[in-house]
Amino acid sequence: MIRSDPIRTDTECRHGIRAQRIRPAIVFVLVAGLLLPTVILAQGVLPAISVNADAPGDTAFDTPAALTVVELDSANQDSPGVALSEFLALVPGVSVRNRGNLAQDEQVSIRGFGARSTFGVRGVRLYADGIPATMPDGSGQISHLDFAAADRITVLRGPFSALYGNSSGGVIAVHSASGEGRLQIRSRAMAGSFGTATIGANLLGGMGPVGTNIDLGRLQTDGYRAHSAAQRDIFNAKLTSNPGVHDTLTIIANAVSIPYAQDPLGLDREQFERNPEQASAAALQFNTRKKVGQEQLGLHWERAIGTSQTLRVMVYGGHREVEQFLAIPVFVQADPLRAGGVIDLDGDYAGTDLRWSWQGGTTSLTIGTSLDGQDQRRRGYENFSGDQLGVRGALRRNETNQVRNFDQFAQATWSPTPFWSFEAGLRHSEISFRAVDDYINELNPDDSGKRDYSATTPVLGVMMKPSTELRFYASWGEGFETPTFAELGYRDDGGSGLNLGLEPARSRNFELGMKQRWNDVINGGIVAFRSDSEDEIAVATNASGRSTYRNVGQSRRRGIEAFIQAELGNRWSLDLAFTAIDARFRSGFLVCSGVPCLEPSVPVAAGARIPGIPESMLRLAVVHGGDIGWRFEASMQSIGSTVVNDIGSESAPGYSLLDVGAGYGWRMRSGNLRAFLDVGNVFDTRYVGSVIVNDGNGRYYEPGPGRNVMLGLRWNWQVR
Repeated sequence: MIRSDPIRTDTECRHGIRAQRIRPAIVFVLVAGLLLPTVILAQGVLPAISVNADAPGDTAFDTPAALTVVELDSANQDSPGVALSEFLALVPGVSVRNRGNLAQDEQVSIRGFGARSTFGVRGVRLYADGIPATMPDGSGQISHLDFAAADRITVLRGPFSALYGNSSGGVIAVHSASGEGRLQIRSRAMAGSFGTATIGANLLGGMGPVGTNIDLGRLQTDGYRAHSAAQRDIFNAKLTSNPGVHDTLTIIANAVSIPYAQDPLGLDREQFERNPEQASAAALQFNTRKKVGQEQLGLHWERAIGTSQTLRVMVYGGHREVEQFLAIPVFVQADPLRAGGVIDLDGDYAGTDLRWSWQGGTTSLTIGTSLDGQDQRRRGYENFSGDQLGVRGALRRNETNQVRNFDQFAQATWSPTPFWSFEAGLRHSEISFRAVDDYINELNPDDSGKRDYSATTPVLGVMMKPSTELRFYASWGEGFETPTFAELGYRDDGGSGLNLGLEPARSRNFELGMKQRWNDVINGGIVAFRSDSEDEIAVATNASGRSTYRNVGQSRRRGIEAFIQAELGNRWSLDLAFTAIDARFRSGFLVCSGVPCLEPSVPVAAGARIPGIPESMLRLAVVHGGDIGWRFEASMQSIGSTVVNDIGSESAPGYSLLDVGAGYGWRMRSGNLRAFLDVGNVFDTRYVGSVIVNDGNGRYYEPGPGRNVMLGLRWNWQVR
């Protein structure tokens, strides 16, 4: 069940929003911390199917869902370890397309959800050490995820993702290693093609009663394409202690700074085929670029009550700033309703999550609630001053955006016999968007407004266990996805103010799967899935780095996922993942033929492919060797064609890539030393790394890098 409240844009709404503005995030965290001892005794939530559990165990195998746990070994990894695509390539159903463009992040989608995003992550929930990396409005960022400090990544696909709330077409959770055992320093340094270099150090282990994991790193690159240089500095700290016999306290702090990230924009087909390394002329003309800063602090407290109950609470808060220069033409900004070509975002966010779980014999129960908030100041400026382009000019937009979500959820499991288990869950979400317009004049009216959404999403799952090594399961659930503030930010008719007419997308999801293990040597599985959506949120226009969105009726995603993981003996291993997706619109609609969109006039027929989703993905990796001595790796990926616009007039061609690598590890008295060499795209294949859906200028294509080399060194030193 989903309910959308009517739009309000009156003066009363303006004053109401101002009265509801929250304090900065740090104040929220301090207050929540003071109330913690009282709150923890009252409420809680930990889904039985959890991507944020402290230890994976056999959870993935015994869960009636497509759950994958990717184990990381950053100390012995023969790759840079700075991009999500390095780790999730062998997870079926997941597409992480590395644009090589830090200004736009990697393009992440799960079973086709999230593929429409031209920047950041949409339709997929992200977590870092249990703290949401997805904002309350459903928009996510991966720039602050520190993979060098992590020991595993958990990926949940399918119906049970709905237990994590808004925009959960899938869930990705990154877990930092716990600081246990002897204290060690892990240092790393790598350099390679395109002026790319990364350095970092990690302090990991026990320091008295405190488990410590502190990591610092820098990535710098000139980029494969012209005008794609970038720098990213990252910090992550996880401190764990046991203040009481039954208590565990964890503090997580992280920060990211991207002082500059140039954006080369997309290319049209002729430009891509002629010279994929070039930047768009508009990118050079307006010096398109992005600057990001984010600081975040979080706290987990867990208490065991007896042998059957657990209470948990989590609070977090942070601050994020973004400045982005777009390639909006000067003549377009002559319209007084236009918001300019420079985006300036500055805001606080905070939240809390309360958890209680109970295990009693063959039954378990979890109930809880969460509350999250985000206050953001959005300003828009002209991207010119006089005759100078690519600089901040006159103010054209000034508003405060506010979003709140308040969720309650419950989940139960029941195993009446050793051969059967059942799981059921229910989540209710209420999400409120508010906007206060502070840029009002005789040519630009008051565009303040509000929009409220609510939904109740059930999930059901059943698993049959005919033997200790075989599982069959089925699951069903409903999901929903509200538009993000970025998607509400601009109207496709060129008018001012938020696009408050956007409805949330609703989905019904079903999957049927099998999992098999053979003597802990071979692990495999296959799953068939289908997702039917209504009010699909799709790109309406996309020009010069700015996107607008609209609802387009019904859609369907269906497909098959399969994987095999095999230890072949004599230090050989093989991993294979395959995905086939048929994603189509089920109802016809009209789209725009230009920008601005005054009246959609071009028909899209029912049955047309949904753009941005590759029709197939096959990935294979073979490894020989271990952490000490030689290790050789070879990986292959073959990606099917990807439609780039609603009408299907163009597609990014499919491609196949081969990567190889070799490394050698030495065991030393005080630790280990490892050197490696990676060669990516061995045959220098020309391919499209990602696509910009429905680009109004026909610049759909973001080329992937040609042949590239990376040389790296990792030194792990035992302090004591």
